[in-house]
Amino acid sequence: MSYAEIYQRSLTDPEGFWRERAEELPWIEFPPTILDQDDNGAWRWYRGGKTNSCWLAVDRHVDEGRGAQTALIYDSPATDQQISYTYADLRERTARVAGGLVALGVGKGDRVVIYMPMVPEAVVAMLACARIGAIHSVVFGGFASPELASRIDDARPKVILTASCGIEFANVIPYKPLLDEAVRLARYKPDKCVVLQRPQCLAELNADQDLDWVRWEAASEAVDYVPLDATDPLYILYTSGTTGKPKGVVRDNGGHAVALHWSMQAIYGVDTGDVFWAASDVGWVVGHSYIVYGPLFRGCTSVLFEGKPVRTPDAGTFWRVIQDHKVASFFVAPTAFRAVKKEDPDCKLKRQYDVSSLRYQFVAGERLDTPTYHWLKEHLGIPVIDHWWQTETGWSICANMVGIELMETKPGSPTLPVPGYDLRILGEDGRELGPGEEGAVVIKDPLPPGGFPTVWEDHERFVESYWAAYPGFYLTGDGGYRDEDGYVYIMGRIDDVMNVAGHRISTGELEEVVANHPAVAECAVVGVADPDKGQVPLGLLLLKDGVNIDPQALESELIQMVRQTIGPFANFKRAVVVKRLPKTRSGKILRQVLRKMVDGIPYVTPSTIDDPDIVPEIEAILRQEGVLSTPSDLG
Repeated sequence: MSYAEIYQRSLTDPEGFWRERAEELPWIEFPPTILDQDDNGAWRWYRGGKTNSCWLAVDRHVDEGRGAQTALIYDSPATDQQISYTYADLRERTARVAGGLVALGVGKGDRVVIYMPMVPEAVVAMLACARIGAIHSVVFGGFASPELASRIDDARPKVILTASCGIEFANVIPYKPLLDEAVRLARYKPDKCVVLQRPQCLAELNADQDLDWVRWEAASEAVDYVPLDATDPLYILYTSGTTGKPKGVVRDNGGHAVALHWSMQAIYGVDTGDVFWAASDVGWVVGHSYIVYGPLFRGCTSVLFEGKPVRTPDAGTFWRVIQDHKVASFFVAPTAFRAVKKEDPDCKLKRQYDVSSLRYQFVAGERLDTPTYHWLKEHLGIPVIDHWWQTETGWSICANMVGIELMETKPGSPTLPVPGYDLRILGEDGRELGPGEEGAVVIKDPLPPGGFPTVWEDHERFVESYWAAYPGFYLTGDGGYRDEDGYVYIMGRIDDVMNVAGHRISTGELEEVVANHPAVAECAVVGVADPDKGQVPLGLLLLKDGVNIDPQALESELIQMVRQTIGPFANFKRAVVVKRLPKTRSGKILRQVLRKMVDGIPYVTPSTIDDPDIVPEIEAILRQEGVLSTPSDLG
């Protein structure tokens, strides 16, 4: 069947379509109900089915005779290590770590926070939680203590699994002090912390609170997987909210497994035995879906990479990994290739490696800019596939589905909606817009399997944030349009969340930090387009009356505050003092005007502004500071 036929069937007969996809997987008990709604009115897939995500990812491959196949390749230029794990190896370690969690009192429904770098134990930890029905919440290792503390308070984990350090280029980042401070700040206190000691930086353990991972795992007894309801939660993953408070996206077991299993072949063009590499981090949704669960559900070999696109050791690292492990399909954020292009513009280092195994190059996490697309096409000579999705959906909303039908690629577009996603473009009045008309990108209910059914312990926020604006439609938070051929173009966020090198960061979070400086009376943070990172934050500051402080010294202090509170990945490097901020008469800061101003996009000053003279005044200051003429200098 063609893409068009499959897509249409998914909309006209969603239950029949997704029943067939479910039948492509083994089940402990096949679901009697394919689609219905729960007591909250949320759509649920595969109610009554019994499964276990660890069993699907690991055990069943061993049982089906593929135990000797490589499941995971750990490639770490950061530590100069390469280690392979078969499916049998992974089952043994996962069962033992799961037993260790059980011995600590962790069971079905309990939460476990995983705060680890890109090491095999992070994957084992996730699968071990899934094995016993515990709900894991992975927190990116670069998060600072206050951010980690907020997640501890929201998830309330019995146990935290961590490592003594992470490695960023040549820098060793001790994790244990960050974790200790987070636990001190959190109102909720976990029972135990298990620490993987890495030789690059040994942590000082608290005898009452901490356990050494190696000794703990060695002393643990393996346990079997627990049958779970398809609708039982698998994990919580926090994403930035415009209020500054992170939202805990909940993923279930059944729909998640069906969607990811199918997507590996249908979208990424790989199947059992193929090597798939997503160069992300397990702290983000890409790491959950396409480093850990998706490839293992499909029986692929997944690459776990601890390094960077450059300086580990050079801009040829990607090509070396593809050659060494015979990668068939590669997925990375455009910002990574912009870094490679910056250091090796003619792609000379690629000539040192044999990358003939690579069939498809996928990019996502931010908009693929046209120059990077053409650079990749020129130097790879294979399909370069942009696709678009979100933490909330767990897998692609739009993609060029190479496993079904390879479409014409249009630079700037992630192509067409994936089957199951009834995508529309709506105006503010709820009217569906025609080709070329830009509006809010929404999806008619229900979301397909894999989509989130709620926000952790805050269903009201789930409804208010995602479904209230256009009843019956999921609000993606992105604006965009479709062309005459139906191709989708995503133009950027319609709320105040920035995408900095693939990391979603709320402007509210940054403003909260900046406003805490004793010299700052008021501030606004906006995302500025950047050729390398997609967006970078720019702070506009009003100083308190009578304050006398050097602007450069203030900027340096604010940079350090953001690094310590949120993390260096926020990339906050520029702050400009202004006399006033543009506001509506009701007091709302006109961030959209500021964003367009700094990006050099024509804008119209709205009639609701309290003083029209403020906008040209700010523009003159930003031009004087060099922001408008050289926005890329912010990065």
